[in-house]
Amino acid sequence: MADAAWNSVLAGIVKKDAEMKTTMQIEIENLKCGGCERSILKGLGAMDEISDIMVNQKEQWVQFAGSESIRPKVADKLRSMGYPEKGSLTGLDAGLANAKSFVSCVIGRVS
Repeated sequence: MADAAWNSVLAGIVKKDAEMKTTMQIEIENLKCGGCERSILKGLGAMDEISDIMVNQKEQWVQFAGSESIRPKVADKLRSMGYPEKGSLTGLDAGLANAKSFVSCVIGRVS
């Protein structure tokens, strides 16, 4: 009986660990250069909930590993930096995000 309980605990740990390793990708807008890429890596790198962050400048996406529940938080962080999820903003909001991305880009170039 103790073995069955222990196996149940181990299964729960493995499941939780596997959940933390889900790889996700978000297509973003306004990714223009290496400065943008550095800003995104730095901004998302400050989030303890995710790991294995990759940015593809040519195809304009960000990939990371974490629990699926963290995806909206990552998308919000990207949007706050000026890199919203593709198609998520229109009009004035899209224009403001584009302006923010220029600031993030400059910061990424000098840091």
